[in-house]
Amino acid sequence: MLFNSIEFAIFLPVVFVLYWFVTNKSTGRQNVLLLIASYFFYGWWDWRFLSLIAFSTLVDYLVGIQLGESDNPKRRRILLLVSIFVNIGFLVYFKYFNFFIDSFAEAFTLMGKNFAPNRLNIVLPVGISFYTFQTLSYSIDVYRRKIEPTKKLIDFAAFVSFFPQLVAGPIERASNLLPQFSKERIFDQAKATDGMRQILWGLFKKIVIADNCAYYVNEIFSNPDQHSGSTLLLGAVLFAFQIYGDFSGYSDIAIGTARLFGFDLMRNFALPYFSRDIAEFWRRWHISLSTWFRDYVYIPLGGSRGSLWQKVRNVFIIFLVSGFWHGANWTFIAWGFINALFFIPLLLGKQNRKNIDQVAANTIFPSLKELLQMLFTFFITTLAWVFFRAESIKDAFIYLKGIFSTSLFKRPEIFPSEILILITILVIIEWIQRKKQHALEVQVKYRFTRPVRWSLYTLIILVIFLFGDFDSGYEFIYFQF
Repeated sequence: MLFNSIEFAIFLPVVFVLYWFVTNKSTGRQNVLLLIASYFFYGWWDWRFLSLIAFSTLVDYLVGIQLGESDNPKRRRILLLVSIFVNIGFLVYFKYFNFFIDSFAEAFTLMGKNFAPNRLNIVLPVGISFYTFQTLSYSIDVYRRKIEPTKKLIDFAAFVSFFPQLVAGPIERASNLLPQFSKERIFDQAKATDGMRQILWGLFKKIVIADNCAYYVNEIFSNPDQHSGSTLLLGAVLFAFQIYGDFSGYSDIAIGTARLFGFDLMRNFALPYFSRDIAEFWRRWHISLSTWFRDYVYIPLGGSRGSLWQKVRNVFIIFLVSGFWHGANWTFIAWGFINALFFIPLLLGKQNRKNIDQVAANTIFPSLKELLQMLFTFFITTLAWVFFRAESIKDAFIYLKGIFSTSLFKRPEIFPSEILILITILVIIEWIQRKKQHALEVQVKYRFTRPVRWSLYTLIILVIFLFGDFDSGYEFIYFQF
């Protein structure tokens, strides 16, 4: 079930009414309702894969209880390995099995040997990379004694399958989300209203920005040899805004939807294209995944401590693993490798924590230095996105070669002026609201602001209906991960 579908437009208010008007006197009943609604939400796509979520949930629930009751180091390590084996095992089978088979076949072919194994007809379950990481982090945190295991199966199952963030994050930590299922939840009109604003902005980014960009991106990336360098560069820029609008739009809708039910999810995007270097970009892009890898992979490896070689090694490992998490294709690994190359100079020069404050914190406009830094960071990020979007590494290099050709200075054959104007509006609004949690967050201090606010909401809704792409039916990009 897509957030931008008629089905969800019916599903959400039905669950909302049942939640606040039928089961509102019992937190337990509310949790049962959320669990049923979440399984219905996921099962709408393919009910057969509900068994995977249920099995993963049950395994980590039982592992958590056993970890909490045991002080035997060996037994606790075995229990943690069970959780890792189950969750990573699901990922390897459903997401990477055919990739490994194909890679082995290609390796044998390069050695002059004929090896043609049978590929499995495997359907990738939507959201498997997200909910497996969420349940796995729970087991790791219980193992590390950072949190106490829960004995409430319904609460834990609702935490794992919570429908707003089930299929594409944010990847929540049990320390933040799980306790919210145990607390009494009272309807907060201010929180719900703010959630609606964030949903509206997320829909704008998805339907108006991302889906309109997708049409031109698909056309340009499908036929790079037929376009000038300027058009290819424009295509890469459009993809940068497509993936941002698509994924951050999903996160906005997820966070806003959770707020309707009294839950607070972590922020997943903090205006990454306003970053002044690549390190700042990765502190602002897909924050839930970046911090997951930081806490469960990077820091256990030693982080930025140790010798120069160890620091460099750890950076490459974290970016390569992050790239591989995104998909079973060498293009994603290459994308991770390129981002590591961008990051290493900052680490070696001890500049990776330089830009941790808000850009243009005390001024309306950025300084010339900040503007150039943001443009350069966006440029190299956009070049890296070419590998993310390309079907193969060969295609990515062909695309980049086409960009850096003499035709780069020609007028683009494709120039979607309406889309570029809408992107400009997006950038302006998010720049003005850069100190807020989302672009439509407001602090109501004066009564006269209400007409202005409602005029803005009405205008955004009109723009969505006038310029939104409702016919193509593009799924969210991160559904494939």
